[in-house]
Amino acid sequence: MFNEFDTLQAGMLVMASAVMLEQNFRRTVLLMCEHNEEGSVGFILNRPMEVTVGEAVAEFEGIEAPLHMGGPVQVDTVHYLHTRGDVLEDAMEVSPGIFWGGDRQHLNALLSAGVVQPEEVRFFLGYAGWSPGQLEEEFSEGAWYTSEASREIVFTEEYERLWSRVVRSKGGDYCFAANSPELPGMN
Repeated sequence: MFNEFDTLQAGMLVMASAVMLEQNFRRTVLLMCEHNEEGSVGFILNRPMEVTVGEAVAEFEGIEAPLHMGGPVQVDTVHYLHTRGDVLEDAMEVSPGIFWGGDRQHLNALLSAGVVQPEEVRFFLGYAGWSPGQLEEEFSEGAWYTSEASREIVFTEEYERLWSRVVRSKGGDYCFAANSPELPGMN
């Protein structure tokens, strides 16, 4: 039931399985932005930090959007997903209507001018990354589930319930996984 690696591709959601206890990923939902023979890159969607982008990144001063912990890799870098590939140069569409990156100075100018609204952008500190074959091995061990991504899920502010909501939406036995206790020994 839980081996879904064959369906994984950029633009999909990847959720930590109910048995994933690794602290960086327990009960996380990620958007996979790159998945190929060189490895995989994604961003954790449900780990907001208690700081805004403007407070943490000098070039985005005044931007009140929350900063999210994107993953444990290169936590000294800032990345962003957005819905405005129509106006932001060099953005890569990873799923219909969901874009990754683009010209940072241009994004700052668009935000400052009000052309792009803060809720149309999700900022991340660091990212989640896997070397070639690493994620495939984790899938074979039952560590991850997959699902289709949507703008509504990627840009939601319902962080606390996101994991159980997305896992439950898969139906069947996944409903049991979504309702399992966070720490299996605590049932």
